[in-house]
Amino acid sequence: MTPQEASAEILRLCQMAPIIPVLTIDDAAHAAPLARALIAGGLPMLEVTLRTPAALDAIRKMTRIPGAVIGAGTVITPEDAATARAAGARFAVSPGATDRLLDACENAALPLLPGAATASEMMRLAERGYGMQKFFPAEPSGGAPALKSIGAPLPQIRFCPTGGITAQNAPDYLGLANVACVGGSWVAPGDAIAACDWGRIESLARSAAALPGS
Repeated sequence: MTPQEASAEILRLCQMAPIIPVLTIDDAAHAAPLARALIAGGLPMLEVTLRTPAALDAIRKMTRIPGAVIGAGTVITPEDAATARAAGARFAVSPGATDRLLDACENAALPLLPGAATASEMMRLAERGYGMQKFFPAEPSGGAPALKSIGAPLPQIRFCPTGGITAQNAPDYLGLANVACVGGSWVAPGDAIAACDWGRIESLARSAAALPGS
């Protein structure tokens, strides 16, 4: 898979909904009902972060849910990419990018949303062919005003900002021409997952899915 093909696929997936839920799952038993609640609320593209021992099992369970498009987040090493792919992940998200990781995802035909925070990082990824990137960490890196400014000299790059995105500031990002979607964890709060409050999560997802995209 070429970087251009990867970015085209990521962009296509991002256009399914304005929000990608960023999920940290401690108990794989929560995976299927969590996915059902988010999909019922209108958010089919889900990112499961590889931050817990349950993550890969959760990805396996979620991929069986009709309508689910499951990816792996916090993909940092080639080994992460390989295990995520084997678990059924359809895409990967990384906080940054290294040549080894980019090579691994391209060789595994795993579409990658690579992270970048500076103009130099963005230019390097664009030079390789990644026209779709993750702006991370979004709020600490200047937020929507910074991303708007970046869009002037680098209009060819589209972004999925994550990091500090909330229901309140998501519209600021979604209103930018260079933003395809945003990633956030507010649609699936840890306390709601622990309490198996799938109705609350579905309601949060429905509100997020109704946010206007760019």
